[in-house]
Amino acid sequence: MSEFSIKDAAEPFLKRLPAVSKPVGHVHFRKKLAWTVGVLVIYFILTNVMIFGLSPQSHDLFGFYRAIMAGSSGSIMQLGIGPIVTASIILQLFKGADIIKLDTSDPRDQAIYQGLQKLLIFVMIFVEAAPQVLGGYLAPDPGLAASTGLGLNAISLLIFIQVIIGGVLILFLDEIVSKWGVGSGVGMFIVAGVAQGLVTGTINWNIEAPTGLAAGFIPRLIQILSSASLPQLLSS
Repeated sequence: MSEFSIKDAAEPFLKRLPAVSKPVGHVHFRKKLAWTVGVLVIYFILTNVMIFGLSPQSHDLFGFYRAIMAGSSGSIMQLGIGPIVTASIILQLFKGADIIKLDTSDPRDQAIYQGLQKLLIFVMIFVEAAPQVLGGYLAPDPGLAASTGLGLNAISLLIFIQVIIGGVLILFLDEIVSKWGVGSGVGMFIVAGVAQGLVTGTINWNIEAPTGLAAGFIPRLIQILSSASLPQLLSS
């Protein structure tokens, strides 16, 4: 009896969570493709919107996992798909351990499960953003604080808000793809991040400070071949 009362109490609240409306009727493949491409373009734009007030000495806590976390270091997409994936795993563990007793084959229970997942994603956005700001990984810029007259704590709060906004945006972008587009938004963001890394790693002309060579493979190869003579290349 208590189980059903919890469902009855939670269901109205979960239904009030902000959500992307489902399409009415069949969505043509061209329209799905257009939504998917549009979301991908918005995603790439957001990965280039850098966090205002961030110090250059900041560190990416998830730098080693950026390929699978998606997003972009230093941008408002700092969290990437981390909150979505973490919330999904936690909820699956709870369901597998029968801590949450829901039958996902039942439409009502499935809706409650999806609502709980979205609620947990919102929680994880705050949980994953707070340590990065409070722990000093996303440090405020002292120069900006001095020039604007704001304290470092105020700049940190501004950074925290921007990271939260980015986490919420990627949640709804994923939901748009899932309901209106092709495939899964999470999978698309991972593929997009890996593809972007491959492209920039291949043709990046930015010069690396320690070596004085281009960061990309092709520009670096051109530099090496153009600066070395044929006998040097044959002897190396």
